[in-house]
Order: sequence, then C-alpha cells, then structure tokens
Amino acid sequence: MAHLLHIDSSIQGDGSVSRRLTARAAAAWRAAHPDGTLTYRDLGANPLPHFDAAGGLARNVPPEQHTPEQAASWARTREVIDEVKAADTVLLGLPLYNFGPPSSVKTWVDHLIAPGLSVDSETYAGLLGGREFVVLAARGGGYGDGTPREGWDHAQQWLPHGVSLTGLEPRFITAELTLAPVRPALAELIPLAEESLAAAESAIDELWVPARV
Repeated sequence: MAHLLHIDSSIQGDGSVSRRLTARAAAAWRAAHPDGTLTYRDLGANPLPHFDAAGGLARNVPPEQHTPEQAASWARTREVIDEVKAADTVLLGLPLYNFGPPSSVKTWVDHLIAPGLSVDSETYAGLLGGREFVVLAARGGGYGDGTPREGWDHAQQWLPHGVSLTGLEPRFITAELTLAPVRPALAELIPLAEESLAAAESAIDELWVPARV
C-alpha cells in the first residue's frame, strides 16, 4: 500500500503559499492512490529541537553509551528517519526565509543524517533513496536567471546537498513573487506572480497523472 509523508514548515498559517501547494499535492496524491495512507508533520507548528551540547552528539556516540539527553535526541532522529523510510512519496513545503530555508527544515535535515539509520556506516551510501521527494517551494521575490537577486535563493541551492548523504533527491516545484499581491512596491509584478503560481499548480496536477498511451 502506497504511503505519503506530508511535511509543512511555513509559519504563515492560512496565508502560506507553500502550504497551499503541499495541500494541493497531497490531494492529488490521494486521488491517485485512493487506498494509500498518509503521515503529516508540521515543522512550523511543532519544530524539532535543534541540536545542542547536551544531546546533539548522539550520532557520534554508540547508543549504549548515550546520556539521557543523547538517548532522547537519538529517539527523535530515529522517528524522523522511520517516517521517511515508511513513505513512497515525501512532500515538503519549503518557504524562503531571509534567503535561506526555515531553521525548522535545517533541523529536520540534521535529524535525517544518522550513521546506521540513513547512511551506511561502512560504505557511506545513502539508505533513503528510491523514493519520490517532491519539494513545493515558495519565495516572495524573483530569483530567476537575469534578475537582480539571481542565486540568492539559498534554500533551493542547499537542500539537495543537505540530504545528499541520505540518498534522497528532491524535485522542486516553485512559485515565486508570492509577496507581489501584498506589497504595494511589487504590485506591477502581480501578473508574473499569478503566472508562476499557475505554473506550479499545473505541475502539481501532472505529478501522478497516469501515462497516456
């Protein structure tokens, strides 16, 4: 039975474009997999704890030597990785905050990288490959080729490298200029914002359409 892991990370609530896109993708996935099951994680509302001095070194210490804090951190890492292992498809909502990913997404990736669980301890091969990883990204400005801020989207640049040790390979669907409708200074870009959002929604709608013969 197919299983979906749906992850949101925006703190914008109902005003979030990335949440709008992940909800659309999850609905499309359910329509294509009516017998499938789903796990939902909301990193915006319930972020994972950042690594700290008390528990963060759990990945470098044999489990039988863990302190209570390290054991708790390791248990959270195992939970995060098990969610991915159980999924055939992972959906991640990725807003752009201050030109980078939300810190909650960085922490989720930190928990994903664990020798013996997501990375082979001897060969360093990733153990989470072979599943679909769709990232629904939203960014308030324009960062495309030739724009003044080309290359400033460090979230989309970073994520493939961040998860590379695990074997996950993200596919991005991106809506940009999402602030145009609410920022007067960007009002003239509203048509481009609408075009970008429509293109993202169209790409989502095509994700699990059966192949035409």
